[in-house]
Amino acid sequence: MVCSTYIRSVIVQAGHIFDKKGLQLSHLGRSLHTIIGLPYTWNREFKTSRRMMVDSGGPVVDIVPEKDDDSGYVSGGWRSEDGELSCGYSSFRGKRATMEDFYDIKNTKIDGQAVCMFGIFDGHGGSRAAEYLKDHLFENLMKHPQFMTDTKLAISETYQKTDADFLDSEKDTYRDDGSTASTAVLVGRHLYVANVGDSRTIISKAGKAIPLSEDHKPNRSDERERIESAGGVVMWAGTWRVGGVLAMSRAFGNRMLKQFVVAEPEIQDLEINKEFELLVLASDGLWDVVPNEDAVSLAQSEEPEKAARKLTEVAFTRGSADNITCIVVKFFHSKADPASPQQDYPSMV
Repeated sequence: MVCSTYIRSVIVQAGHIFDKKGLQLSHLGRSLHTIIGLPYTWNREFKTSRRMMVDSGGPVVDIVPEKDDDSGYVSGGWRSEDGELSCGYSSFRGKRATMEDFYDIKNTKIDGQAVCMFGIFDGHGGSRAAEYLKDHLFENLMKHPQFMTDTKLAISETYQKTDADFLDSEKDTYRDDGSTASTAVLVGRHLYVANVGDSRTIISKAGKAIPLSEDHKPNRSDERERIESAGGVVMWAGTWRVGGVLAMSRAFGNRMLKQFVVAEPEIQDLEINKEFELLVLASDGLWDVVPNEDAVSLAQSEEPEKAARKLTEVAFTRGSADNITCIVVKFFHSKADPASPQQDYPSMV
């Protein structure tokens, strides 16, 4: 069990200020990238180009440029060359003083196979962990020697290695921030969804919203059992928290709670057939106020870029107090292709 002395030391070392997810770290070295009252712009650290790799090891070109307007929304979109896949994304600082959400979209070909990757990374206690994932997670995944032959294993090992690499990169700092990761990797028609934390991915199948990830909350019975078996404790402090500190049970980073707050993803995989219409990936700034069914209904009525923007706007209008970031991916199935066999809803591992 974690004794009270340990918990106090975690709080003292981390910085004293709670937010709804965990500890909002405060340190002199961190600059505020977005400040309430000033026009909303993303500087070099935040406004990074979404990129497309046209082939493994080949040149990198820009995807559709981001649109950044005075209202604070950053959005954009992309469509595959064969016209069977398009996506839109939107990100909004919302009511928070700083922006800690990041996202990444990549498209490439490996051994002649089309590969698309979509990721939402929601930072807590600072932006460094989420930014690190945006910069490194998919790059590390594509370098995994078994990425194409055993994609599920490659994702699991890459998540955990990237977490270790991030912690190593921060070992000489006083920061202890963390991040969620909810990612969707499409290899041909095979979809792999991996999740750590409380960002979420859902899919629309024949108009029905199906969650492809389950939020990692400390009071989830299996998560609580795992934490307590490792010697940790789940405590109520405004919400259920690991060690009374962190309001999610899995995350990247969070060095001081790493024994209990792991970065091992839960992964689902399925074959995309004609019944699957769209994907929605989003940070909990959306899911706190928009149910899965509403997200699908709203996304179906628009093209992906407009749908992503609409979802972030609706979440803000409904009172979300967090950063809000989402990606909408739509599938356009060729009528000439035979329908894939219907499959049961996959189980998480």
